[in-house]
Amino acid sequence: MHTDRITRLKQAITDSEFDALALIPGPALSYLTGLSFHLMERPVMAIFMADSDPILITPELERAKAESASFDVQLFTYDETPSSRAQTFQDACQTLNQSRVGVEPLRMRVMELRLLEEHTYEATFVSGEEILSALRILKVQDEIEAMRDAVVAAENALKATLPRIRSGMTERQLEAELTLQLLRAGSEPDFPFSPIVASGPNSALPHATPTDRALETGDLLILDWGARVNGYISDITRTFALGEIDEELHTIYEVVRAANQAGRDAVRPGARCGNVDRAAREVIEDAGYGKYFIHRTGHGIGLEAHEPPYIRADNERILQPGMTFTVEPGIYLPGRGGVRIEDDVLVTPDGVESLTTLSRDMEVIS
Repeated sequence: MHTDRITRLKQAITDSEFDALALIPGPALSYLTGLSFHLMERPVMAIFMADSDPILITPELERAKAESASFDVQLFTYDETPSSRAQTFQDACQTLNQSRVGVEPLRMRVMELRLLEEHTYEATFVSGEEILSALRILKVQDEIEAMRDAVVAAENALKATLPRIRSGMTERQLEAELTLQLLRAGSEPDFPFSPIVASGPNSALPHATPTDRALETGDLLILDWGARVNGYISDITRTFALGEIDEELHTIYEVVRAANQAGRDAVRPGARCGNVDRAAREVIEDAGYGKYFIHRTGHGIGLEAHEPPYIRADNERILQPGMTFTVEPGIYLPGRGGVRIEDDVLVTPDGVESLTTLSRDMEVIS
């Protein structure tokens, strides 16, 4: 599998304006190699070129892991001394002189970039995001099954958590309970993100951080959480009512539920990402709450919680079978509360499949 992925990357480099791609530890490196390294003060780097085996630079303590690769690799290791590290990068990077090298703009650290710059001659470093996105954006069956398992783990964690929710507990206590249940349900401990638990006025903050605020009757409660299984993630949001809520909060819930449905209904091969966003957004705008829908409708998921395709109105990317992403419209009334309903979907040859199965009807927690 990883040999095939590296072969596809080599072809992509051949067909591009790049001479090489340099990666540090992260999802892209794991995707291509099956190797997982810590991101630490000892730099690790892989360099991929079209016409030779990948170069792998690691500290000596990672030699055994590097040698376990399922593909041929040019291995360069260094010891704990700065001079050894500098010489190793000098030796490994000779082939990059006067090259155009792609890097991950959201992941490449200054330390590794400086090492590349110091030990190459007239090389230029630019974003290689487009090449990596093209490799990873269409999921194959093993990836999809891992994401199904991640959805099952997340949904089971919620089902185990709901009976433990009560007025008076704090958002942080509820976050701790949900975290425990995610682990019990089979999630890897490296969650895709820390669970969002937002109650009352805090639920009007799309990316709220759990606080010591106690849950109160009359609150809206947003839970946004996900699991990771075999490296792949789920990302789900549901909104609950704590006892009786006021009429307008009921209204915005039903508007968001309808927008979620409209967004999912717009997913099909050949449609554009922007079509999905506009379908969901139109429902909210027609209800008079357009200015309170303050983010895109969704984002791709896979090894990362946010990756292409991005479901926003100006994105003209055409949907294809194998793409996986969220549909998560929301309405946020400042100082009062918010609603978000988020599902994970898969573009199929015939349309769309919702990987998430939880009810979208409002559930009241007494």
